[in-house]
Amino acid sequence: MATPTFVLASASPARKRLLQMAGIEPLVQVSHFDEDQIQSSDPALLVKTLAIRKADVVASQRASQVSSPTLVLGCDSVLALNGSIYGKPDSPQDAIARWQEMRGQAGILYTGHALIELLPGATATPRSLLRCQMTQVYFAALSDRQIEAYVATGEPLKCAGCFALEGKGGAFVERLEGCHTNVIGLSLPLLRQMLTELGYDITDFW
Repeated sequence: MATPTFVLASASPARKRLLQMAGIEPLVQVSHFDEDQIQSSDPALLVKTLAIRKADVVASQRASQVSSPTLVLGCDSVLALNGSIYGKPDSPQDAIARWQEMRGQAGILYTGHALIELLPGATATPRSLLRCQMTQVYFAALSDRQIEAYVATGEPLKCAGCFALEGKGGAFVERLEGCHTNVIGLSLPLLRQMLTELGYDITDFW
């Protein structure tokens, strides 16, 4: 059986690296979906809606070009802490204020996963799956100086939740409860399960 084409509907380098680590070499096609269109006070609903919208945009762009089975993955992540939902910080000042709230606290990192299967043929109906993975994140009690030094690296400005587990921010996470790759950008165990539900095996991509 030929290896299915795998398309990542995200500009996230971390998500691409995770897929490559799992043996999947994705094509990257950014959706450019306007995330501000979607508002919700429910973090799970928010990330699932954003994930499927991103995947839908890319799947619709590729549908007419499909000559072999193609899978499109859309993802979105937020951190929920003390009743607030956080994506990427807007500025260094925002990042500092966020870390001052996060330090010594525990939040939940939500990542929505949308997987759409495209098959050749005008009559082929796309199948899709939509899931959310949650991981509890316990943050260290950082000093103001540590927070300012971390924000000055620029790393938190690129990340949902204001930290990168796989980067310098990993030193500031005391522990996790749940899937650790979910905190980096996508849950590899959940993706494996979703592939299985659609009749594929993650080893198909090796």
